Amino acid sequence: MDLKSYFDNTTGTGILSTANGKGIVDAAIYARPHIMADGTVAFIMRDRLSHENLGSNPHAVYLFIEEGPGRKGVRLYLTMTEEEKNAPAIETLKRSSRPYAQGEDRFLVFFSVDRQRPLVGDYDE
Repeated sequence: MDLKSYFDNTTGTGILSTANGKGIVDAAIYARPHIMADGTVAFIMRDRLSHENLGSNPHAVYLFIEEGPGRKGVRLYLTMTEEEKNAPAIETLKRSSRPYAQGEDRFLVFFSVDRQRPLVGDYDE
């Protein structure tokens, strides 16, 4: 699947699941990922629990549920590769006009896609 085309043209709800170094799991609503030219996936993150968990465990799963009838979507199994704190690229990538708190750090976090599966079913794409 061409992830860039898919996420540029598909609306829905995304959930990013992370776990800390002890395996305690968290899940949070996240916007569609940004697909970079090199195929990595990037999310703009605030310094909250999901970001904190990635500091001790670089693995995550992003589940995306397409808008509309039926159960369509994708699951991406991810490994964090790098992050940029308060990166200028955040301003060009962000889709929302929602303001951030004055002085709040934001992170552009990059992931490799280790595995890709449909929302429902037990097979890889």
